[in-house]
Amino acid sequence: MNANVSQRTALPEEDVPPDSSPGFGGKKAVLSGPVSRSNPNEQQPLRRSVSFNASQVSRNEPNEIQPGEASKKFLQQFFPGVPLSDWNNWKWQLRNSFTSLGQLSQIIALSGAEKQVLLSQGTYLPFRLTPYYASLLSDPHYGSAIRKAMIPTIHELDIADGEHSDPLNEEASSPVPHLVHRYPDRVLFLATGFCSAYCRYCTRTHMVAKEKVHFNRSWEPALQYIREHKEIRDVLISGGDPLTMPDRMLEQLLTELRAIPHVEILRIGTKVPVVLPQRITPQLTGMLKQFHPLMISIHFMHSVELTPETSEACIRLADAGMPLGSQTVLLKGINDDIDIMKKLMQGLLKIRVRPYYLYQCDPIPGSAEFRIPVQKGLEIIHGLRGFTSGYAVPHYVIDAPGGGGKIPLLPEYVQGWENGNIILKNYEGKIFFYPDAG
Repeated sequence: MNANVSQRTALPEEDVPPDSSPGFGGKKAVLSGPVSRSNPNEQQPLRRSVSFNASQVSRNEPNEIQPGEASKKFLQQFFPGVPLSDWNNWKWQLRNSFTSLGQLSQIIALSGAEKQVLLSQGTYLPFRLTPYYASLLSDPHYGSAIRKAMIPTIHELDIADGEHSDPLNEEASSPVPHLVHRYPDRVLFLATGFCSAYCRYCTRTHMVAKEKVHFNRSWEPALQYIREHKEIRDVLISGGDPLTMPDRMLEQLLTELRAIPHVEILRIGTKVPVVLPQRITPQLTGMLKQFHPLMISIHFMHSVELTPETSEACIRLADAGMPLGSQTVLLKGINDDIDIMKKLMQGLLKIRVRPYYLYQCDPIPGSAEFRIPVQKGLEIIHGLRGFTSGYAVPHYVIDAPGGGGKIPLLPEYVQGWENGNIILKNYEGKIFFYPDAG
């Protein structure tokens, strides 16, 4: 079925993301149960204190992320009459996102467990997919590989023992709003509760989409806390997804943080290059490169996400001097396979993204459908180590429930000690001896 999508004039940056956006087909729809909503028109961007000029961007660099053939086909089929210039605009992608399963059913045949959600009282997270990412799910060849992670099913309402809305106990480690201080020298800055697509296994069900606006009006207590705690040298900006914020708002936050003398490193955690690659414009990268050292951690899930658009977005960020790392969650029936994981990790290196973390899925409500035994995760790491480049082997970790932080997990390579030697088992299972220092 073709969607009846009207062409719209681009909104001012301050109005993105418009959480009262009409969504796919011009209809306002919300999947989730009761979720508090703030009026996005009430927010006012902070005053800028830097003077980045968009004219600094090279005119030889194309402004738009060029769509792949799959995107073009999807656009022609479901958004007839919409020009490529709109499709390539990240604001258009947000305004025309799918925000209900009723909308999504126009392009994808829903399964029985997915249809049951329409009759339920809602889910723990709202539903949102950009048209770009929806085009991946609609593909008959590989869409099934990732749809489970993005489309809610009735199983989401089944809560198993040990599952909690805040399994990492972040709220208890939050001295001021929007800041988590767990490790001695670094903090997590929750800049927004908005994402351009909501993963069904999200660890922050306790805060994402509850206030679906950017938090710029209430950043000051967190900024002041960082100014007063000189042990903080590293700030990870996350949310929600900070790259959904307008350039000027993100620039203001980075400027405030960079002005703190003891803050040495800034990091951004995002899934935008994967679900909204059109956001990575030359204007954005030109602004971000002012704040080096600035690192970006990108949430990848499966090699089907390594499209021409996402590849171009990552290369743009890398060319702007930002080290890129990946964060991947192990998910049952999606990527819990050695060959699938190897293909993803090797593909990431080709687009200049260094595999960084492989997470055991956090026990949020309804996550039993996603979580795998830890032993299987160890087998995947064993199947990578020695069988591919060390650069392609991420750190396998559990973010310990209750606020214990990230704990690394490794196969048993150390077998013990004998006669002053350490006994080692290599990736082939062969035993070797190393003379240990006395």
